[in-house]
Amino acid sequence: QVQLVESGGGLVQAGGSLRLSCVAPGSTFRWNAMGWFRQAPGKEREFLTAITWSAGTTYADSVKGRFTISRDNTKNTLYLQMNSLKVEDTAVYYCGSVRRWPPTSTDFDSWGQGTQVTVSS
Repeated sequence: QVQLVESGGGLVQAGGSLRLSCVAPGSTFRWNAMGWFRQAPGKEREFLTAITWSAGTTYADSVKGRFTISRDNTKNTLYLQMNSLKVEDTAVYYCGSVRRWPPTSTDFDSWGQGTQVTVSS
């Protein structure tokens, strides 16, 4: 079973920042595009952003200009820097490998357990 491990979530006030990390097995990370999606209670999965092996990126309009995705290919680690957080960013955040470019919320092949992000007003 593929295991990706997300971390870095927590409680933050609106306007604050968080940095999420995701460690993936080398077999999942190497050469693959990786991305982040989130899911809030009662809502559909929402694609956020993705990055190719060579660092090409794409973002959902809802996070463009506030979130930045990056990856360290030497550490099999994916990052999500989240700035100017809003209450509506509250959700469980997942990382995973993507099988299509540009990806949508249904194009993730595997993902971890997620990390909770809660933004208070």
